[in-house]
Amino acid sequence: MREEQAAGLWQAAVTAAGDLAYQWDLRSDRLEWGGAVETLFGGTGPRAPADGKAFGNRINPEDRARRSRALADHLEGAPDYDVEYRVRADNGEFHWVHDRGRVERDRTGAANRLRGTLRRINRRKLNEARLEYLANFDELTGHFNKLRLREALEYMLSDALRAGRTGAFLAVGIDSLDRINRAYGSELGDVVLIEIGRRLDRCLRTNDVVGRLGGDRFGVVLNGCTAAEALQTAERILNVVRRSAVDTVAGPVHVSISTGILLFPGQAHTALDAMAKAEGALLKAKTSGRDCSALYELTDEQQRGFRDAMEIGEQVKTALREHRLQLAYQPIVLAEGGAVDYYECLVRMLDVDGSLIAAAEFIPVVEQLGLMRAIDRYVLDLALEELQATSDIRLGINISGLTAADRSWLRALNARLRGRPDLAKRLIVEITETAALHDVEETARFVQAVRELGCQVAIDDFGAGYTTFRHLKSLTVDIVKIDGSFVRGVLDSPQNQLFVRNLLSLAKAFNLRTVAECVENPEEADFLAAEGLDMLQGYHFGRPEMTPPWRAEVQAGTPAEAQAGGQPTRASRQRTRAAAGGLAAR
Repeated sequence: MREEQAAGLWQAAVTAAGDLAYQWDLRSDRLEWGGAVETLFGGTGPRAPADGKAFGNRINPEDRARRSRALADHLEGAPDYDVEYRVRADNGEFHWVHDRGRVERDRTGAANRLRGTLRRINRRKLNEARLEYLANFDELTGHFNKLRLREALEYMLSDALRAGRTGAFLAVGIDSLDRINRAYGSELGDVVLIEIGRRLDRCLRTNDVVGRLGGDRFGVVLNGCTAAEALQTAERILNVVRRSAVDTVAGPVHVSISTGILLFPGQAHTALDAMAKAEGALLKAKTSGRDCSALYELTDEQQRGFRDAMEIGEQVKTALREHRLQLAYQPIVLAEGGAVDYYECLVRMLDVDGSLIAAAEFIPVVEQLGLMRAIDRYVLDLALEELQATSDIRLGINISGLTAADRSWLRALNARLRGRPDLAKRLIVEITETAALHDVEETARFVQAVRELGCQVAIDDFGAGYTTFRHLKSLTVDIVKIDGSFVRGVLDSPQNQLFVRNLLSLAKAFNLRTVAECVENPEEADFLAAEGLDMLQGYHFGRPEMTPPWRAEVQAGTPAEAQAGGQPTRASRQRTRAAAGGLAAR
């Protein structure tokens, strides 16, 4: 094929693909173009930038640094030049382009020209922007969606705790919206929802936050307000909605609302807890006749439990600062042969006197106080340090449902495992089934992100939350751990045997590895191995040990409780139950 024909074929192919090809002489700064340049710049000939400087002036100022950084990295040796930015056309509009190219060098290694292609990606960027919008905002009303509202509430709760301020969360429900939908249709119901959202905006301060909880309910975060001010705001919202009907194509529709009010941080320390309790107060308002407000309230017993919980929370915070949280390791063995497959890391707390406090004594309270993120981050650091120090072990760590929705924990995991596949492949992240089912879509994104790093993911307490075939298909985990309540006494319980077989069948349908928890004697181990379980865990194979087998040195003076896995006393269990009960009521 002659050179002229090849050039023509190349030009036709680039034009047909809708791309632009360019050759940039880095020494003279001259730019040559191929393809339909008018699709990007709006004209041909002199309208297309003739040199690198002219082209650079067309790049959106917000994107110039990113493009310059990508170009400099490539010229300094990075293998690819691949970057997206916006370019101004002759009519002043900006178009998104995907710029890919490769430098050519002379015999001395000096860069002399860059050849590449530009592809318009406006449609993809619009789709990405829409997806980003929907990830944060409700499509119908334009307010924050439930996830984004929860994040805003979590931030304000933390800020209130840190600064000693108070605030309130209002659950606002439209009374009898289902009747409006039945009478006039869902489209008119949507008009009512949008108008109520607008009226909420007009009633609130600029630093307050409105979001849609779903269905007929909105959520409002009032930052820096007292109980009296929260009640006044709720009454103002009620009056604004009562005052005038909503104009619709079917005529004016009279609407009322009810509100449930929760005060923070006195009545809740996590966003999920605050939302649940505010919605409980909303239900109270609706059952009291609607078109009114109800305040969440505590009994004297609940207040005492809350004070106990706060004391435990302070102890845990101090232990975190003083590095008195440690890990105990329990083996998980292969059903065939009994070799250890990995160890589960279980958190323990050393008291100020050196005695060991088991997780059962403080985790229930810590979860409700919103401290689990800090503990999960601390446990992650301890486990990764152990993996780094010992190359032939695998470890599993438990994380809470709050952490599964915490992007900062994922960022920390990504930062620690970047460039360390040797660590990632030996780490198993366990999340309880009930936490996973709380928001299946969000958990599925978390599982995918963790697995992409090279880790495995396990569902803990499998069977306790009624996982379905569809759930397992969405979550794409690697391991399921059958809840110990189905394993204890399995030899004497036909119902437990049936549950184990059904759960095992469900797991095997997705080629997932299985673990039976709480195996306490050889007869149970033999039965479960015969049923087809892959791995077993329980006191029969080993209690949680503070000094694992791979450590050469033995810790001197370790309390006997450590060798028993830090079992809590009856009195401590009673204290924890009382404190957790007080928090749950709040």
